[in-house]
Amino acid sequence: MRRRQFSRTMLGALSAVAIPAMGSSTEAVSNARGRRRAAPTSESDDALRVDGARINAQLAQLAAFGKNPEGGVSRTAYSDADLAGRTWLQGVFRDAGLTPRIDAAGNIIARVEGSEASLKPILIGSHIDSVPGGGNFDGDVGTLAAIEVARTLLAAKRALRHPLEVVCWQNEEGGLVGSRIMSGEFAASELESRANSGKTLREGITFIGGDVALLAEVKREAGSLAAYVELHIEQGGTLDAKKLDIGVVEGIVGHYEWAAEVKGMQNHAGTTAMNSRHDALLAASKFVQMVNRVALGLPGRQVATVGRIQAFPGAANVIPGRVTMSIDIRDLSAAVVRTIIERIEKEAKVIGDASGTTFTITPVNHHLPSMADPRIREIVRRSAQSLGLSTLTLPSGAGHDAQSASMLGPMGMIFIPSVGGISHAPQEFSKPADITNGGNVLLRTVLALDDWGAAGR
Repeated sequence: MRRRQFSRTMLGALSAVAIPAMGSSTEAVSNARGRRRAAPTSESDDALRVDGARINAQLAQLAAFGKNPEGGVSRTAYSDADLAGRTWLQGVFRDAGLTPRIDAAGNIIARVEGSEASLKPILIGSHIDSVPGGGNFDGDVGTLAAIEVARTLLAAKRALRHPLEVVCWQNEEGGLVGSRIMSGEFAASELESRANSGKTLREGITFIGGDVALLAEVKREAGSLAAYVELHIEQGGTLDAKKLDIGVVEGIVGHYEWAAEVKGMQNHAGTTAMNSRHDALLAASKFVQMVNRVALGLPGRQVATVGRIQAFPGAANVIPGRVTMSIDIRDLSAAVVRTIIERIEKEAKVIGDASGTTFTITPVNHHLPSMADPRIREIVRRSAQSLGLSTLTLPSGAGHDAQSASMLGPMGMIFIPSVGGISHAPQEFSKPADITNGGNVLLRTVLALDDWGAAGR
């Protein structure tokens, strides 16, 4: 495919990329080139920058909602702090020249129409709900930066061909609730499950201004987005340790959960000889070590964790007769995950045979890997490089709303460094300069996506 040249604009930095249009085949892009008018870009695009000081000031303001004495926030979905933060955020939308609305799912969305009504929207954003005792950057950075990108374009009177939509998803931390309702993955039965705030999802959606009777109206069809891009803190320590500026997300790892149960024989701790015991907790302790060893024994970046364990009956003078545990395995490859769980099951039987216990491992919850679109990855990389920023391609080990959005159109994510790799904790921190860099990469990515995406119309 012949390469296109963008002269005298910042998109010139992307001119060497042979990338098909969003939602179009390579052939369609090639055929469209001869009839396509010049891209509405100019040298002024090179000068466009987000106001990083404003984003960082807004982050500090948002941190007041649900603030904890030890730092960080507990702004869990559907809490009073969440509602107050969302109300404040709608004011930020309006100050930026946007008109926010709350859809039936409770997502906050604003739309700027494009110059070509036939084109699909580019969607950007993140979330502002937190885990209990969380930090001030997870989700917040991407949400406020997305608003700032739209504000920058509006202030510069820089029209896009595509509509641009900015979203603040609701209840990301509770299972990507708002984005899964939009992608059609959400089941009505989930409405009765409880969030960390204590409210059911049904109650919570109503509390924040949604309407559970109209959830079907929120659902969008596959292919309805030109692209979705989410800026986020890395939540790991790779970028910070390597002193790199921008992470180009390869994909979001598959997240697989199992429940493990060990059954032995409950007995008296004082009268049962050591060599006559069938101690379920002792077998479980060997199991935990084994899970760690299996994950370390394979090449790659897979992770496996036993994060929850409970012994029964849980008395100091009773040998545990039963233990329950969680198993969490994550990797970009479903095949790698299958290999790990198969080895875990095999070695669990060995432990059980040696200790007179039995292991039962049951699948609980599986989320398949979501790969970032390679075209968007390349655009993010080149956008960062055009700003003189260093990049690294890496996976996301945490879940994001981008997983659900990837079902609606091509998806990409931009990471900025997390100092020390700390997240979901009060010590979570990203430097102001890194936040500004991320906002500017998001801005340039949107401009480039608008040009590529319009080519296949």
